[in-house]
Amino acid sequence: MSKEHNHPHDPHTPVEHDETPGYYEILEISIRELLIEKGLIKPDEVRKQIELLDSRSPVLGQKLVVRAWIDPEFRKRLLDNGNRAAEEMGITIYDDTAFTVLEDTRDTHHMIVCTLCSCYPRAVLGLPPDWYKSKQYRSRAVKEPRSVLAEFGTIIPDEVQVVINDSTASQRYMVLPLRPEGTEHFTEEQLEKIVTRDTMIGVTLPKIEQ
Repeated sequence: MSKEHNHPHDPHTPVEHDETPGYYEILEISIRELLIEKGLIKPDEVRKQIELLDSRSPVLGQKLVVRAWIDPEFRKRLLDNGNRAAEEMGITIYDDTAFTVLEDTRDTHHMIVCTLCSCYPRAVLGLPPDWYKSKQYRSRAVKEPRSVLAEFGTIIPDEVQVVINDSTASQRYMVLPLRPEGTEHFTEEQLEKIVTRDTMIGVTLPKIEQ
């Protein structure tokens, strides 16, 4: 986990995703096709795993966040052991991956990136957006996080520390954003609507629709 790096706000390349397949993507395709050819796995098994991944969506993460907002004891358990707390909600974090939930505070804002490839908490957020996988985001999120956040319309006050959390093959992160003021009487359904995929990655903040 690396902390904020301060850089001048010079012109920079916007976060985009227009790359050809990278080394790891090509490697994954090659290994998958080789395993099928050798009979070690079946195409149907690959399809079932893809369907499992496709069934996951940010709705699962929303439910975790909202439960943590309204239930202090669950929030403690979620921050202490994300895998176990997710299981309480019927959400399985597969592949023996450590799932860590990072709590935003008045003094700290968390942001998630995977600098090496595109490791992502798919079990609770579904498939990652293209921009998350892009080289621009992966490199710039570490070097100039505030500039990247500003491109998402997110301005973090100077007195708030921005902490970059680098995911790995064995470690996945999700942000528990601050609950907005004025939502004390919101229902769970109303709260879920203001928790988005991007707030759980840490590039935006929950907002009350006017």
